[in-house]
Amino acid sequence: MKRLSIICEGQTERAFVEKLLVPHLQALKIEAHATTLTIGPKQQRGGNVSVPRLAKRIRNVYHNVHFITTLVDYYGFKDVNGRPKAQLEQTILNEAQTLITRNFEAYRVRPYVQMYEFEALLFSDISKFELLGDNWDSKAEKKLQRICDTFETPEDINNSAQTAPSKRLGAIFPGYKKFADGPLIAENIGLGKIRQACPLFNNWIGQLEKL
Repeated sequence: MKRLSIICEGQTERAFVEKLLVPHLQALKIEAHATTLTIGPKQQRGGNVSVPRLAKRIRNVYHNVHFITTLVDYYGFKDVNGRPKAQLEQTILNEAQTLITRNFEAYRVRPYVQMYEFEALLFSDISKFELLGDNWDSKAEKKLQRICDTFETPEDINNSAQTAPSKRLGAIFPGYKKFADGPLIAENIGLGKIRQACPLFNNWIGQLEKL
């Protein structure tokens, strides 16, 4: 059984990993364990993600597992500095390598940055937002559908303080609770449908399956 550490931005991403990814990988004889990058009172919200913080966490767990990956959002990343997703992931790997001075093997570290944030995955099947109960109606469904029709994939929903996926959901569903509602909706959508709708996410899962 291969041991995989998944370093998550916050408790929402961790709950998602534990509900959907851990059982899926377990069936492939990969023992995945999710941890949060953010600790203390703010860990539920996540945030404060940077290359140095990720590299230090990777260093701390490197010699205890076979493989390491990350699940953090591009939106809000503290030191993006204009770097696209692939370059940012490579920078995380390079920084980790500088900190790990003993027996570093690059293939064991697979940084993954979600475009643009976790909530993008929930647009894979907007019908599951009916789980929000009183906040769900035909107007909300139409608003969600208009968003989906505007972008090629959920992962293309853009990155700004007003239009990021979580901001759009907050505007449509004032009672939306990231930690409580997000993983529940994702679980009801199912890993298969999310992978079909989100090619970057699907590619990441495919890499993990091959470990």
